[in-house]
Amino acid sequence: MSHFAQVKSGIVQQVIVADQNFINTLSDASDWVQTSYNMKGGVNQTGLGTSLRKNYAGIGHTYDSVKDAFYAAQPYPSWTLDTDTCLWNAPTPMPNDGHMYNWDESTLSWVEQS
Repeated sequence: MSHFAQVKSGIVQQVIVADQNFINTLSDASDWVQTSYNMKGGVNQTGLGTSLRKNYAGIGHTYDSVKDAFYAAQPYPSWTLDTDTCLWNAPTPMPNDGHMYNWDESTLSWVEQS
């Protein structure tokens, strides 16, 4: 069994678990694209297998057929899409000091949670 995303006009409508043979029987089989929940930023998180469409597909995510990749909606206007990983990056990296942070778009900075 594999995961498949139904893609319409580049947007993921739903994700199901099915056999490829079942997908092949659907009248809209060309709208279904295989995805893997093990994928994040083009890296298979299990350490096994190869890259499959950069990221796991989620409802509302974009499927870029040119990049052959899934990616989430832009979380903030200031964030940019990394074309190698298809993950969104803040203008400044989040501090890595063990504290929890939220992004503040008005100041373009990370604010420590209290």
